[in-house]
Amino acid sequence: MERIALVVFSGGQDSTTCLYWAKQNFDKVIALTFVYGQKHALEVQQAQKIAEQANVEFYLMDVSFIGTLGRNSLTDQSIEMDKEKPEGGLPNTFVPGRNLFFLSIAAVFARERGIRHLVTGTSQTDFSGYPDCRDAFIKSLNVTLNLAMDEEFCIHTPLMWLDKCETWALADKLGVLSLVREQTLTCYNGVVGDGCGECPACNLRREGLKKYLATKK
Repeated sequence: MERIALVVFSGGQDSTTCLYWAKQNFDKVIALTFVYGQKHALEVQQAQKIAEQANVEFYLMDVSFIGTLGRNSLTDQSIEMDKEKPEGGLPNTFVPGRNLFFLSIAAVFARERGIRHLVTGTSQTDFSGYPDCRDAFIKSLNVTLNLAMDEEFCIHTPLMWLDKCETWALADKLGVLSLVREQTLTCYNGVVGDGCGECPACNLRREGLKKYLATKK
């Protein structure tokens, strides 16, 4: 039987690495990208471009209601982005329920197509304090989805225990280091590739790359 994986795909560093990980580990890969009210339409454009280059089916779904449920700096232009995690709280780049909704919707989408394998780029090692990136959440949701639909879904998290240096190393191992570096959009300010160099996502990405390249010398 053909093994098919559905990748929750943003076109960023992590999900692109996961896309190519899935291509190596499954017979067929499908990419599902969400419009959730994010500020930068370029994110979606890059996701489609990368999916086409990877020769995988690409689907786009509008779930803009997610961005209206809570206030955060990724969907609300009026909120200045936190440069660092505030003391004793979540950064305002946290979009409440985002991974909960993404994976739940992806599971329904997958079920209707006979797909049981879901892939997401969440990581507990380098997460920015987001509770929906933790391994415990993913495992709990996996059980809930199986119970809710009487299915046997398996949520794969290839990056869960990798830091950004190790994520770059995986991209290199998969033969897509240059693609991930030059074409993905991780930057919260919407700059492709190495990004703006100032936002938390860019800082994390840059430091990981610097550490990895140092190991190759």
